Amino acid sequence: MSSEPKSPTPTPGDTYKGWLFKWTNYIKGYQRRWFVLSNGLLSYYRTQAEMGHTCRGTINLATANIVVEDSCNFVISNGGAQTYHLKASSEVERQRWITALELAFDTGNNSDDSCEDGPSALLTSGHGGGRTLDIQSTLRTLGSKVEDLDTCNDLIVKHGSALQRSLSELEGIQPGADVGDKMRQVTERATLFRITSNAMINACRDFLSLAQNHSKRWQKALQLERDQRVRLEETLEQLAKQHNHLERAFRGATVLPSSNSNPALGSKGALSGKGDSSDEDDNNVFFDAMEEPAEFITVPADPKYHRRSGSNVSGFSNETGMDDLSVNFDELSMASSPESPQSLELEPVRQRRTRIPDKPNYYLNLWSIMKNCIGKELSKIPMPVNFNEPLSMLQRLSEDLEYYELLDKASKCQSSLEQMCYVAAFTVSSYSTTVHRTGKPFNPLLGETFELDRLRECGYRSLCEQVSHHPPAAAHHAFSEKGWTLRQEITLASKFRGKYLSIMPLGAIQCMFAKSNNHYSWKKVTTTVHNIIVGKLWIDQSGEIDVVNHKTGDRCHLKFAPYSYFSRDVPRKVTGVVTDKDGKAHYVLSGTWDEKMEFSRIMQSSKSENGAEGKQRTVYQTLKAKEIWRKNPLPEGAETMYFFSSLALTLNEPEEGVAPTDSRRRPDQRLMEDGQWDEANAEKQRLEEKQRMVRREREREVIKAAHTPDEAPHQDSHQALWFEKTEDAQSGETLHVYKGGYWETKDSGVWDMCPDIF
Repeated sequence: MSSEPKSPTPTPGDTYKGWLFKWTNYIKGYQRRWFVLSNGLLSYYRTQAEMGHTCRGTINLATANIVVEDSCNFVISNGGAQTYHLKASSEVERQRWITALELAFDTGNNSDDSCEDGPSALLTSGHGGGRTLDIQSTLRTLGSKVEDLDTCNDLIVKHGSALQRSLSELEGIQPGADVGDKMRQVTERATLFRITSNAMINACRDFLSLAQNHSKRWQKALQLERDQRVRLEETLEQLAKQHNHLERAFRGATVLPSSNSNPALGSKGALSGKGDSSDEDDNNVFFDAMEEPAEFITVPADPKYHRRSGSNVSGFSNETGMDDLSVNFDELSMASSPESPQSLELEPVRQRRTRIPDKPNYYLNLWSIMKNCIGKELSKIPMPVNFNEPLSMLQRLSEDLEYYELLDKASKCQSSLEQMCYVAAFTVSSYSTTVHRTGKPFNPLLGETFELDRLRECGYRSLCEQVSHHPPAAAHHAFSEKGWTLRQEITLASKFRGKYLSIMPLGAIQCMFAKSNNHYSWKKVTTTVHNIIVGKLWIDQSGEIDVVNHKTGDRCHLKFAPYSYFSRDVPRKVTGVVTDKDGKAHYVLSGTWDEKMEFSRIMQSSKSENGAEGKQRTVYQTLKAKEIWRKNPLPEGAETMYFFSSLALTLNEPEEGVAPTDSRRRPDQRLMEDGQWDEANAEKQRLEEKQRMVRREREREVIKAAHTPDEAPHQDSHQALWFEKTEDAQSGETLHVYKGGYWETKDSGVWDMCPDIF
């Protein structure tokens, strides 16, 4: 149990102590540690008994940055050298620690007389002496206001005492005596007291206004300096990676032509293996040991495997890395060659938009709408656009292609097991855009389409069509010049349970590679939106995915761990194991669906002796983990633009030549994006009523064509325009498959066959 401080609100100068959970590594997770905050230093020990002799670590709060992650977690970092990921037992306990840490931070800065270590140093960095003079002037002004407040306080005390004496004397006067003089005296003193009180109130108001204004300026300046520091660190890290990449490319280009057996890679692998095995600090454990407590754990492999990794293990480096290098060298030589005629004939790539209008802040009584919807299916609830985001479900499906580069890299792989790693990472990456996206996409109208033509920029084309309305189903087809095809048909089953909303995607996703004829399929996990009625909305992904290669029998089992308040694991954790047709494990994947994924090559596996709850767990000896996917940062100001990614910002951008049924032409969605929500709600009702009338007319025609009402089909007779229903020979799944013709029709510009749905 956590140690409770004597006071809920710590005061400056106090020594603050208590238990916190500190993140150690992926094997041990969060461990309980005893923390002591004293004299601006935060130290921790394994137990209270260690305080007298063994300190496990200390961080100086004078240069630290404190970031609150969620209700219980927070991070303390001093710029990269030390970072503590901490978790409190409750939100109240976390807030007490945050208060104590901030007080210690402020006290440490204010007690330092040197301007280089105080707040002035943060604010004057990069802005010259003018900022220092401005701060000094502001402090003098605030000091004079404080002196005014002290003077007013003294006058109030003085006149208040005099007024009290006059009132006492007035009460003591005998009946019948002349009270006129006493009344005048009381009135005068009451007037003086009122004037002094008004002066005190005005002085307080001026001081508060001045302090607030300058506080905002200082906070903004400090935040700018912190952001600049982060950008510089990221730039430095990127430069280091590029330097390393170029160095390896240079070595490979100079050594590889002399031999086909790649001796340079072999010797390099031996050297790197030796370095990895000799470095046994906590950081290596953190990256090398990916943990899933319920099923398996991983530990670093024996150094002998690292020494062999260059020649016969590191297939990713040999097969994909060198391909990437050759592409980069070719592009570099083409760009630098003045004799290349193609460089003069290339058309400029279209510049896509990077902003949309900010989301308006309209009030809506959520409970008045949702209280009658409990237990109903989401697609049958009439929702105002206040709950939506200005994108349709077809556009959200197209967002799965944001990390299409993973499939491009997968198409280059020689090994199906390595290719499976990239396909699995692509599967996880499709959820990264949902972490802050609490808005509901527009339900597509029947026959609505959406095209995403990125052939010139990215080498792929994508088409979605709403093929069914009850149940709502959308078909998606994408193909790339790099040799892969992606298709899916998604039907959403959703239930509103009062506190949360569960969305269960039904249907399969398939990916085919032309070069290897590998055919993959998988299904999506359940999405849950929490705190629907009360609290801040947040989204979680949970469940299991089996990515299957129907040609080779390879399989990747991915597990999305649901968020748990009591779990010591990192939030949004994903783990997976890639196995061949015989069930032998070859790769381990681990990471989070909102940030990044890493993979490790398995060199040896065994059963642990003592597993959790008496169960045996598999222990995998792996090589050092490598990053396979990382989420792109959100664009600047994304919090005011529905937390859209850079790709999502361009999806509803008007384009010439698209079909008349394209989502970009949907009027209610366009009005919502422009901030005209009342008009959008009215237009949404018109479109839905028009769709109902068309459906009733279609049903009447079906019944009329049948000899008897019983012979009429019970299902909707709508036929998709660009997709046809078929059974896949490889997976056995029944789904809508693209039948062709859309892009040819777009080239001709004749859309007579498209229905009028808007």
